[in-house]
Amino acid sequence: MFAFVLRRLAQAIVVMVVVAFIAFLLFQYVGDPVVFLLGQDAKPDQIRQLRADLGLDRPFFVQFWHFLINAAQGEFGLSLRQGAKVSRLIVERLPATLELSIVAAVLALVIGLPMGVYAALRRGTFMGQALMALSLLGVSLPTFLIGILLILVFSVWLGWFPSFGRGDTVNVWGWSTGLLTRDGWVHLVLPAITLAIFQLTLIMRLVRSEMLEVLRTDYIKFARARGLSDRAIHFGHALRNTLVPVITITGLQLGSLIAFAIITETVFQWPGMGLLFIQAVTYADIPVMAAYLCLIALIFVTINLIVDLLYFAVDPRLRVSVRGGH
Repeated sequence: MFAFVLRRLAQAIVVMVVVAFIAFLLFQYVGDPVVFLLGQDAKPDQIRQLRADLGLDRPFFVQFWHFLINAAQGEFGLSLRQGAKVSRLIVERLPATLELSIVAAVLALVIGLPMGVYAALRRGTFMGQALMALSLLGVSLPTFLIGILLILVFSVWLGWFPSFGRGDTVNVWGWSTGLLTRDGWVHLVLPAITLAIFQLTLIMRLVRSEMLEVLRTDYIKFARARGLSDRAIHFGHALRNTLVPVITITGLQLGSLIAFAIITETVFQWPGMGLLFIQAVTYADIPVMAAYLCLIALIFVTINLIVDLLYFAVDPRLRVSVRGGH
């Protein structure tokens, strides 16, 4: 088990370095940040001076090496646009993105899992077919369109929820959260639903498909022959074996929620990391863009490690194989 974790950590370090290199390389072609900062009318002397001050006149590998050393210490330099530390900007925006993503993931899992089980056990019925039709609709509609429709119905027509912003927040040990205020929850409803719908329908369809496959296996037939109740078979045996691929998808989708909350944050003007990244792309703010992608890669790697460890709790075959040295 310890050797398994060490191997995963070593792989994680390699992945992080490769992602940082690719991100830093690609961002060299986004645009010249000096032009964005000084404007088109800047004199050549001003451009050369600012490039030297920002360290952009150094060779690429020297810039990347300095970025890598500083990133390992949690420092990503200064934002070229705002002049503030990138680490401080990310720390300020990270709570909003994590708050939105975690609530959306919990919503998708709590609703999608029971719906998938119900659709599998009631296959062929009207309700089962209706759920599948709704799931197809949820998968097909783009996120920005769902967000705009929710704003139109619940903000413009009904006036139940606000259409933008995060609402009131409180500071708990340096962590700003809106989950402890009523206004924060009211502002969170529409963005969380928008972000959760695609993941919800994906989890529902996956659970239904895996559940139907498990229900056709021999050990389920044997359990029926032993006279076990449907409840014990469905929830004690079938659902437990269905959870292995569901854990994988849910873990990876949580990373996707954090990484691709950009669209939702833009539609609802949610002050998270996605909105910060969009602004950084607009002004070719390379340190912010590189730091954002490195953080997303770190989140994916961490979630992947946690998912691998959860396998041991769900699938006993993995525990046996590890003890056997495989």
